[in-house]
Amino acid sequence: MTRFLSAALTLFAALAFAAPAPAQLLTGETPTIREGLEIGTSTSEIAITSDFRGADLTIFGALTNADELFLAIGQYDVVVTLEGPRDFATVRRKERVFGIWMNTRSMTFEQVPESYSIASTRHLDDIQRASALNSIPVGIDHLTLSPTGFVGNASLLADFREAYRRLKLTNGLYQRDTTGVRFVSPSLFRATVRLPANVPDGIHMVHAYLFKSGEMIMQKDLPLRVVKTGLEQAITDAAHEKPIAYGLFCVLIAVLTGWGASVIFRKE
Repeated sequence: MTRFLSAALTLFAALAFAAPAPAQLLTGETPTIREGLEIGTSTSEIAITSDFRGADLTIFGALTNADELFLAIGQYDVVVTLEGPRDFATVRRKERVFGIWMNTRSMTFEQVPESYSIASTRHLDDIQRASALNSIPVGIDHLTLSPTGFVGNASLLADFREAYRRLKLTNGLYQRDTTGVRFVSPSLFRATVRLPANVPDGIHMVHAYLFKSGEMIMQKDLPLRVVKTGLEQAITDAAHEKPIAYGLFCVLIAVLTGWGASVIFRKE
């Protein structure tokens, strides 16, 4: 009798632990654990000195609660971006007028990143469709470029958007690397993004996006400070805090330089 009672109690306990919760019985759903994303950077501040030639920023990250099957078949993708301070940007079109190249048209885009670097596990078009990337937005070709004022010609807007991207890519302020993110283990990854030599100072933002089977499921953000140091910072501070004195000092330097050059190279 005692052995029967013990077995009954053991069976009851097993059923109790195995049985789904009342809410699960009503809905017929099984609980799902959402994946997580954690990131960190190699530094939180980049100093711009007189000999600054650009720098690489390394981002380390980890996937938590990742599905083992999706990891095994490579269904997780990571995209990392480094976005510079936002400001208005004006693009001008030059045309020949009576044989002279002149600015004939211009368009100003509101609050666009002054610099933008992106790294991903593979090409963005292979991760997600263009319409979805436009809505996030992620990628140089999918950044929101909204003009100020009314633009009646859609083709003209497209031309200026393309010109803006081309100019940024040419001067190195916009960069992309479709293999810049690499998984060093099934759930750990490493990304490298480039800061060009002409990177603007200010607060930059690191954005990491986690995609699962082409759908973005998680985003993490971290700030990065880019600051000028030494003489560059002193000149910048003087130009902004004491513009009149700074202007007079520049004029004085120009006058003294011109006078000195005339004395040195004066013909006897």
